[in-house]
Amino acid sequence: MENVVSLINVVKTYVMGDNEVRALRGVSFDIKQGEFVSIMGPSGSGKSTCMNMIGCLDRPTSGTVKINGRETAKMNEKELSVLRNQTIGFVFQQYHLIPSMDVLENVMLPLKYQKVDKNLRIERAKKVLEEVGLSERMHHKPHELSGGQKQRVAIARAMITHPKILLADEPTGALDSETGKQVMQMFRKINSEQNTTVIIVTHDPGIGQAAQRCIKILDGQLVDEPKKTKR
Repeated sequence: MENVVSLINVVKTYVMGDNEVRALRGVSFDIKQGEFVSIMGPSGSGKSTCMNMIGCLDRPTSGTVKINGRETAKMNEKELSVLRNQTIGFVFQQYHLIPSMDVLENVMLPLKYQKVDKNLRIERAKKVLEEVGLSERMHHKPHELSGGQKQRVAIARAMITHPKILLADEPTGALDSETGKQVMQMFRKINSEQNTTVIIVTHDPGIGQAAQRCIKILDGQLVDEPKKTKR
């Protein structure tokens, strides 16, 4: 299996006034196509900075980040934007749905950026909403949905471009435990049926250990070598 994510001795330093904060201190790991991985650590551990590196939302101070075989530090902003849009699907804790758009319009949005024909956008959005069980809600606005339904809309929006990588930031953090379990089952289904690489960033040990492999980070460093466990 090919590596879709590679971090090689990645250092990320933020300058805050007269102080330097080293968010990552030489982090290295690979994630292969089709893996289901969690990146787990407490607040301030560096896990969110790892997510920003994988999501091409930030660049390393030093070291190498490769996404789908491409070194992000050598790409300009336009190239990074294309890579994000075509390769990575994002799911956030607070959903980030557009309130003025209905469910169908929210899910279609990434295809609009890809300049996909409107009729095809509608067709694909209806299909992916059916897959997440929200066909009957496609013309509802986000404020008319439950938290679990909003997260399923966010997952549908992330998956409509058929990304190689699904990157989820605390995807169950705003949900009750039962709804959180349902969302995790949805991630497992996407991973197993579509061979999508799923990466979940979390502070929750229960969510982190539910993944196929757990990468633990603390104070900007890996706690121990990532180990594969059976599904």
